[in-house]
Amino acid sequence: MSPQPQAAVGAPLSRVDGRLKVTGQAKYAADHEPEGVVHAVVVDSSVGRGRITGIDASAAQAQAGVLKVIHHRNAPKLPYGPNPGSLNLPGERLRVFQDDQVRFHGQPVAVVVATTLEAAQHAASLVKVDYDTERPVTDLADAPAAGDPRTYARGDAEAALQSAAVRLEMTYRPARTHHNAMELHATVARWEGERLTLWDKTQWVASPRDELAANFGIPAESIRVISPFIGGAFGNAARAWPHITIATLAAREVGRPVKLVLTRRQLYFGVGYRPAYEYKVRVGSDRRGRLTAMTHELRAETSRYETFAERGVIMPGQMLYTTPNVAQTFRTVPLDVNTPTPMRGPGYSTAAFAVESAMDELAAELGIDPIELRQSNEPDNDQSSGRPFSTRRLRECYTTGAREFGWNRRNPKPRSTRDGDWLIGTGMATAVYDTLRAPGQARVRLDADGTALVESSTSDMGPGTYTSMTQVAADALGLTVRNVTFRLGDTAMPTAPLHGGSLTMASVGSTIQDGCDKLRRQAIELAVGDEGSPLYGAAAEDVVVRGGRLHVTNNPARGETYQQLFTRNNRTSLEAMGSWTPGQSRSSMYAYGAVFAEVAVDARLGLVRVRRMLGVFDAGRIISPKLADSQAIGAMTGGIGAALLEHTVTDHRDGRIVNANLADYLVPVNADVRDLKAIYVDGRDDEADPLGVKGLGEVVLVGVAPAIANAVFHATGHRVRELPITAEALL
Repeated sequence: MSPQPQAAVGAPLSRVDGRLKVTGQAKYAADHEPEGVVHAVVVDSSVGRGRITGIDASAAQAQAGVLKVIHHRNAPKLPYGPNPGSLNLPGERLRVFQDDQVRFHGQPVAVVVATTLEAAQHAASLVKVDYDTERPVTDLADAPAAGDPRTYARGDAEAALQSAAVRLEMTYRPARTHHNAMELHATVARWEGERLTLWDKTQWVASPRDELAANFGIPAESIRVISPFIGGAFGNAARAWPHITIATLAAREVGRPVKLVLTRRQLYFGVGYRPAYEYKVRVGSDRRGRLTAMTHELRAETSRYETFAERGVIMPGQMLYTTPNVAQTFRTVPLDVNTPTPMRGPGYSTAAFAVESAMDELAAELGIDPIELRQSNEPDNDQSSGRPFSTRRLRECYTTGAREFGWNRRNPKPRSTRDGDWLIGTGMATAVYDTLRAPGQARVRLDADGTALVESSTSDMGPGTYTSMTQVAADALGLTVRNVTFRLGDTAMPTAPLHGGSLTMASVGSTIQDGCDKLRRQAIELAVGDEGSPLYGAAAEDVVVRGGRLHVTNNPARGETYQQLFTRNNRTSLEAMGSWTPGQSRSSMYAYGAVFAEVAVDARLGLVRVRRMLGVFDAGRIISPKLADSQAIGAMTGGIGAALLEHTVTDHRDGRIVNANLADYLVPVNADVRDLKAIYVDGRDDEADPLGVKGLGEVVLVGVAPAIANAVFHATGHRVRELPITAEALL
């Protein structure tokens, strides 16, 4: 007998779609060229608030190749029916070309459709728009909050603060940041009678389908959305943004397929962003560092026409540490801006900067080691709900990280370590993120040649969904990875939840596990009931499948391959539909981590360099170590950007974003990324889902910025409470 094949789950496999991507064979949204396709270019408002008083499109319309210029004066009225299921928010979503109001700088005011991209671009530059202008309000610091705040309280935080032996009060200000994925947002829309096909950059093919059905008043069943590849998104391709409706409208108006690709500049106002915050923390403790009270007062920017309020931003303050007295107030501040949206580690990463910086400030005030302070406030249960933790291996993250990082060599005194002109500092922070799960379905087919096809309408914006789902299916069916094909990103496939929030592996993976288990059992039942099979009469529960061969567990010689079984029974295939719905849990389910950073700060210039980082994560079962490392290292890189570089700058006089490009909006490059390492503590969370996973893609970013900020304080003795940390702030 040949040796048994190794399990696919847990193996460090390369991406199954990697060759397609590096050879240019993977087709992204803008790569699709249906017959007769024409091009659309959006004309953006040049004012930040006001009313359109005139549009002169005559010069644009006169250009060769221009088919139509569409704006609010000639666009058809669209139904814009209710659609709460596509991540739409309280308020009224932006309705393109339906009125003369300008709500923010860069709002679409017209679209030019032409036979070539160049003709559309030139004609768009010729559209003249007149405005009755008002001064926009775009500064979070100067604007009033709206409505009633979201509040939370336990105990009596004010009384506990007054009686606390140690009291600190700080305000943290993380800046607005943008996602800036490599792939631009693009949509190709084609009408065929009353049926619509859309090739789109999206993290959830159901989202643009349902949004367009509501906007145009047509059945969702008449719309097909296709999105097999995404060139990064980090959250801003989850919602259906206005350009999708514009492309669809333009295609219907000109009677031809239309391709619309937002420019890099347009990504700064055509889709969402992580909002800016003001986050005031007051903390009280005894002299030994035991927390007695903490208050959180948050203000976050949102648009005037919708209210974006992140739930995740309030959770760490409620459940991360043992704190008997807690009070929270969360207010949104309407501004003349476009609507924010989730960005990697949404809410939790913002809260972590404030909470974990505050914990570091308390440790410094008390002269207690930052890890010791956190361990002394480690809770026995989730204090926000009273529920037990399904798993919480945070102490192991601390001890493993301290050992591997060499924390014991750290001189606790700030500004005590130098390397020539460089001040050296180390810092750490805790990370936490929800274990999210959602229902889904998957279709599985096993063919007579011993290969399998698995389909789900999920997405892959970069974490490796193609590969990880192939691994799960291969093991469940008893096949090698090369004999399994996984397809995704099409509304014609079985339904799947949003690809985001670290819920894909748990949710879609569990549906695939279910479907493959059902199909494998079908094949086993067929074999044990087939008089011609070597497995005839065996108990089904005693039969396993390895390498495409069914055999008795304790007698590997007694068995046959899928091909032999199917051929003898004249079967071309077997099919099964997998499904999974998470049950109601009595436990608190989160992924956790401890992030460690070492920085060097130029004593004269204030330049900050990250020398090394280590993240230790409690993320449940790791399906693919290689993909996990890719996620962790990418998140650490993104966290370096949030901590030191990234900042969307607005000219408050007119609401214009002045650094809407990758030359002026700084992101980390290779020179900024040195020694990054991730470790995953052993352990499943079987209460979360059948695979035992907890989610990884979000939590790996959450603690990075505060770890770097705390290291900067340790290096310099200077506490910076705004992100990004700039050289000016350290001089």
